[in-house]
Amino acid sequence: MNLSNKILNTFKQKKSLNPEIWTKDNNGNYVLKEEVRDKLLLISNDFLDFIDIDNLETCNLKSHECSIDDITITGSICNYNWSKFSDIDLHLIMDFESIDENKSLVRNILNTKKNLWNAAHNVAIKGYEVEVYAQDSAQEHFSSGVYSILYGEWIVEPKTEIVEIDMNKIMDKARGWMELIDALETKSYNLTSEETIDLINKIKTKLKKFRVCGLENEGEYSYENLAFKFLRRSGHIKKLFELKNKLTDLSLSLD
Repeated sequence: MNLSNKILNTFKQKKSLNPEIWTKDNNGNYVLKEEVRDKLLLISNDFLDFIDIDNLETCNLKSHECSIDDITITGSICNYNWSKFSDIDLHLIMDFESIDENKSLVRNILNTKKNLWNAAHNVAIKGYEVEVYAQDSAQEHFSSGVYSILYGEWIVEPKTEIVEIDMNKIMDKARGWMELIDALETKSYNLTSEETIDLINKIKTKLKKFRVCGLENEGEYSYENLAFKFLRRSGHIKKLFELKNKLTDLSLSLD
């Protein structure tokens, strides 16, 4: 089985949530395993210390009084389409405007801090990489599975549903992006470094809009979102970022 087929097979629904991460309570409902929740709260505390915001020791969980609004996990790890490619998206949700009225500045600083923290750490839980994010409480987030690790409850509980996925449609939507990225890497367009960087920025913007449009209209099983996930799992998204970094470094260097 080639890589493309292996990736496509990971989009098929499972009969249960990931048993390494989830267990069932006395009522038969899925809850996060206590050992997993404890580790995610420790990771959250470390990140809050890193961004100089009061950590969870100041929280009163019973009254929902805390320096941040919530801490959630989302994505395929919270759904029936989990796979070996899944990671644990850990979102620390806070009101950016309460930090400073210049929300754009807060967003840029927290995004930079997020990148620094994730680059400096290699944290995994049960073999699944943890990615930490700072999310504005005013920001919309589209997901059919969202769990609050802060309060130990589902915000959006995933549902098992019959989803017919046309693998050819995923490939049809992904193939053009793959060819474009591969051509950039092999310099097939004969562009200058500056022109290539500019094109990469445009591709990143279009890819984001492509995915968000699918999520807004049809949810996680939209072909736009599945095509984006295919590109990430095939290494093409990483290739795009690495190429931009390489060209930027060259443009800033002097022999």
